[in-house]
Amino acid sequence: MTNKQMKLGAFFNLPGHHVASWRYPSTDPRRTLDLEYLKELAQTAERGKFDMIFFADILGLKRLGNFATSTIKLDPLIIISALAAVTRNIGLTATLTTTYNEPFQVARKFAAIDHLSGGRAGWNVVTSGNEKEAQLFGKEKHLEHARRYERAEEFVELTKKLWFSIEEEALVIDKENGRFLDVDKVHPVDHQGEWFKVQGLLDAPSTPQGYPVIVQAGSSEAGKELAAKTAEVIFTAWQTLEEAQAFYRDVKGRLAKYGRQPDDLKIMPGVFITVAHTEAEAIAKRKELNSYISPEVGLEYLSNFIGIDLSGYDEDAPLPASGEKEDKTNPQTRTNIIRALAEREGLSTLREVYEFIAGARGHREIVGTPAQIADQLEEWFLNDGADGFNIMPPTFPEGLNDIVELVIPELQRRGLFRTEYESHTLRGNLGLSVPVHPYSKQPQQSHQ
Repeated sequence: MTNKQMKLGAFFNLPGHHVASWRYPSTDPRRTLDLEYLKELAQTAERGKFDMIFFADILGLKRLGNFATSTIKLDPLIIISALAAVTRNIGLTATLTTTYNEPFQVARKFAAIDHLSGGRAGWNVVTSGNEKEAQLFGKEKHLEHARRYERAEEFVELTKKLWFSIEEEALVIDKENGRFLDVDKVHPVDHQGEWFKVQGLLDAPSTPQGYPVIVQAGSSEAGKELAAKTAEVIFTAWQTLEEAQAFYRDVKGRLAKYGRQPDDLKIMPGVFITVAHTEAEAIAKRKELNSYISPEVGLEYLSNFIGIDLSGYDEDAPLPASGEKEDKTNPQTRTNIIRALAEREGLSTLREVYEFIAGARGHREIVGTPAQIADQLEEWFLNDGADGFNIMPPTFPEGLNDIVELVIPELQRRGLFRTEYESHTLRGNLGLSVPVHPYSKQPQQSHQ
């Protein structure tokens, strides 16, 4: 038994993380647009005591007729707004890019969700790695990698200023004396930066968490530095304990120069889990999912990760060398992971590679019994490879149900995961402190 408690996110990628999840018999892809279905999934995750539900987002993907996963989806910010009304304790994290939004918009939307949820909002900060997003927003050219991160750093800094512009205690609401606001606790923003020039106030006070939890998913050098400075949770992708430990040491080691402690940032690698009562049953389930991948979809799927157009390739051909048109300003972190994975696993054909990554997308994959899965999660958790995990079910609802009913109880039995929520806020459940307000110099009260 251990006193350490791992943190767990339920990564909602509907209709499932496996690329062929939409063809799985128990999956109904039409229901991903149905609020009642989303409510059922959220309440299942909350029953499992997950710290948060996490929605990724990427725009401008090439549309392929039979490529359902991540192709047809709703705005995750709207989804978590709706889910706030039908859940009580679980955190609600949505992705919003700093490349094609403005700080005031983001501050205002997330402040509303944090207030309405009682302090359960999280913002996954991304910088739009897909260059096709530029075309959706009328831009002739996508910002290069380094410049996107420079913009992101200033974006987050300014968003926090807006969240702090009206202190929570500014709302006096003294009816007898006709005093609504304490103007001494109102702090207009006057930001003059390279990317943004903003003057004014957010029209909402600081939120129940001080501000929403800041999440990030970058593993490049620029991404790690931004995470060390601003992030409170970081999602990442590693295949081996040694790689995960190196990343963990690297990022945690950068915190001190920003006046932060190791526990101020939770590192939660993604893990794709296929679980069943027996190992043979779990392997058969994974094999069945792979049987639904058409070569056309498999090659397109793999193309997105290695930066080479594989359409027209024979699926039994070998993985080609890196493309000559690679963007040297954009570190191909996931591409490198997948190429290393193919070499380590001895995957000799394109089919073998796309089947191997069909669910995990370069994240770690575990197939087995509840005890086998818990063994591997425990090893990483107790050996400084992770503070927790972002769990990726292969299908919804079946894959999520399996994890809640089989894996979670095993982790609880070992004393590695909570049996009840500690708090009503995302910060409280993650063990993160409430930010110090820059004007009060004292921590705001945490709404437990």
